[in-house]
Amino acid sequence: MPLALLRETPLAPPAELGPYRRCDYEARPDELRCELIRGNAYVCPRPTPSHQVVLTALIRALDPLADSVGGLVLPSPLDVHLADHSIVQPDVIYISAGRRSLVKDCIDGVPDLLVEILSPGMARRDRCEKLRLYAQSGVREYWIVDPQEQWIQFLVNEGGRFVVAVPTGGKYHSEALPEISLDVPAFWREVDRRLGA
Repeated sequence: MPLALLRETPLAPPAELGPYRRCDYEARPDELRCELIRGNAYVCPRPTPSHQVVLTALIRALDPLADSVGGLVLPSPLDVHLADHSIVQPDVIYISAGRRSLVKDCIDGVPDLLVEILSPGMARRDRCEKLRLYAQSGVREYWIVDPQEQWIQFLVNEGGRFVVAVPTGGKYHSEALPEISLDVPAFWREVDRRLGA
């Protein structure tokens, strides 16, 4: 069946699964960029230049850390198949060395770390529906990045729910993924430099 795409995220996540599954998602035209969240299909908006600068800076910061331990950092758009009813395209995906078998034609399973960069019209989806989906799927860490306010919320999965992890002295060091760290002020300085701010 053709996907009926939602452009707006509902105020409250639907309690029931929507009608679509992986087979419906895979039957859509390739040029149509969307995500399947709990059986509902949502349009993915085009990224802005500032979004892409933040994405590039994150990849540049995380890639050497991942590479040093055999992990893998990948940018969007790339399908992550979390369940038959949920296929998402997070902005940044980190897969540890021990989970590299997830990498196929897509990411088939649950990555260690997912990052979403907030975009106009997407904040509610990233902060509500995806947060719940990622927690329940077993994603170990979820970072929500706000380019306008220049903050990053570091969330760590504890028993199927995310709790906030606070950087120390401006530096974030992951307890769940010890190879992952981020100097937050230096990161935003790099973003500003690249944007010419």
